[in-house]
Amino acid sequence: MPSTVLFTWLYRVFVGILLIQGLWEPIHHELHLGLPSAWAEPHSISEEETHHNHPSHHQVAAPPVGQWEGSPEGIAYSEFNHALVGAGVILVGLSEWQTAMGWQAFMWFRWLLPGSLIGSGIFLLIWSDHLAWPIGSWTLAETLSGKDPEVLQHKIFGILALAVGLVEGFLRAGKLSHVFWRSLLPGFALVGGLMLFRHMHGLHPSGHDIQTHHNIMGTLALAGGVVWFAGEFIPRSHAALQNTSHIQFALKILWALLVITIGVQLLFYSES
Repeated sequence: MPSTVLFTWLYRVFVGILLIQGLWEPIHHELHLGLPSAWAEPHSISEEETHHNHPSHHQVAAPPVGQWEGSPEGIAYSEFNHALVGAGVILVGLSEWQTAMGWQAFMWFRWLLPGSLIGSGIFLLIWSDHLAWPIGSWTLAETLSGKDPEVLQHKIFGILALAVGLVEGFLRAGKLSHVFWRSLLPGFALVGGLMLFRHMHGLHPSGHDIQTHHNIMGTLALAGGVVWFAGEFIPRSHAALQNTSHIQFALKILWALLVITIGVQLLFYSES
């Protein structure tokens, strides 16, 4: 399949995923609040309970008994997952820094990028959520149905990280070279950044702070993706070739720094 056709197909898939997430989440929220409490998931509470226990602007309320989101166990589980993925993102950024600097003495470092993405992808697909398949009580169909948009997004992140990691591995092995394949990683940053703006943590007591954190990460990811594409497709002219090279180098370094910054944010992510 020609790379241009494949790129168009993948672009449509990514846009479709974003549209489904954007349209399904508010619908699911309304339906979920209308469910009888006996049908609600362990980490959810009803609209009446939410109103009764609604915290003030300067106070974070304790989660109701039986709710996973905001419980000590739920917070510890989520913070560990974010920190582990953050360590992988930092390795991705350091690998991109090494590539931009052209350090030949650390050529082995370049394999950290595909290894980190593949490891993060596998981790998210298995351990992203305690209720989800394959470690939780939900089946694969329930996990991917969108009954909990947060869980579905975690699995989408895992699939994308795994796929991009494999492509990056082939790139470093010399099996692929076209710019389309090299653009998948910053493309992942753009898609992931957009998804973070809709990545809600249900009825978490610290939901507002968590969403602010995700919005910052999403902004950094979007900025990183734009910077990478700007550096790759910056107009080249013989008259300004030297200046163009300097600009490209600066944009590559900025891209790596933005990735590292996102990783640091994930590493020190807190819900308490």
